[in-house]
Amino acid sequence: MNKAVLILNLGSPEKPNIFSVWKFLRQFLMDWRVIDVPFLLRFILVNFIIIPLRVNNSTKEYKKLWKIYKKSPILDYTHKLNKKLNLLSNRNYTFYYAMRYQEPSIAETLKKIYLNNHDELIIFPLYPQYASASTGSTLEECNKLINSWWNFPKVTTINQFYNDVDYIQCFSNNIKEIDYLNFDHILFSYHGLPERHVDKTYSDQSLCKDHSCEKGVFEHNKYCYKAQCYETTNLIVNNLKLDKNKFSVTFQSRLDNKWLRPFTDEKLDKLLSLGKKRILVVSPAFVSDCLETSIEIKESYKEDFLKKGGEKLELVPSLNDSDDWAKTILNIIEK
Repeated sequence: MNKAVLILNLGSPEKPNIFSVWKFLRQFLMDWRVIDVPFLLRFILVNFIIIPLRVNNSTKEYKKLWKIYKKSPILDYTHKLNKKLNLLSNRNYTFYYAMRYQEPSIAETLKKIYLNNHDELIIFPLYPQYASASTGSTLEECNKLINSWWNFPKVTTINQFYNDVDYIQCFSNNIKEIDYLNFDHILFSYHGLPERHVDKTYSDQSLCKDHSCEKGVFEHNKYCYKAQCYETTNLIVNNLKLDKNKFSVTFQSRLDNKWLRPFTDEKLDKLLSLGKKRILVVSPAFVSDCLETSIEIKESYKEDFLKKGGEKLELVPSLNDSDDWAKTILNIIEK
């Protein structure tokens, strides 16, 4: 069997300048699964309000990221991971990679896959927890393009792996590389979502008001992003045998107060008020270090935390292109 695997990540501006950042933000924010309002309203919001107000600050943040890595880390790590996967797969699979937004594009990469006449295509978005704005958007784009093909291979999609035992072990191993028991508290910080995105997961269109999703994933909430975040955390915590008072789950990168709570920055303030001055942060939603981990947490949150009296805030590195992560991807595909 001539099998292709397409791994997909979010994407990045090509360069840390206003033109590239504007182009990236426009493609990202015009996605109806990201800003789920009617097209005309979305067009006005994105092009005349959101981007003009955010592009300068966003460009500054990307310049900081480039200063650390000399390039886009999410692009670099995904490229290296793809290369490693092709070496490890022993020709059982041919791995390709693309970004949901910007380059390398899904359209061009799928074109290569089609021309190589594979018998089977496995589509693997690198988002552990399912969200319509990330996994859903990526799979929709792939399906839209594949639907125009004349010849259809067998197509399989992997839409979530938040509870995969090897993925859990990978993050647990990264935490164990740090003296995690020497911290006052461990914060599991996930990318935030508007509450309405999670509401749409439920048949009654309401976020789990009884906080049942904080107990993990069950049949009624199996597509709930928030529930999956808590389930991932619980599995890592059980692996590490952490005390229940030693950790918290939070959400970062919010645009307004109608996003998933608790907010990471506010939780850090609360922990300080409780005398917890040494904090370890883990971000299991990000398999590649990026703006949200390297700048938002490791620089912005850390700087603010230390200014307010904290002693230490350390970020656990993401999985990036590690050998364990590459083997985990192969295991997930085989399973």
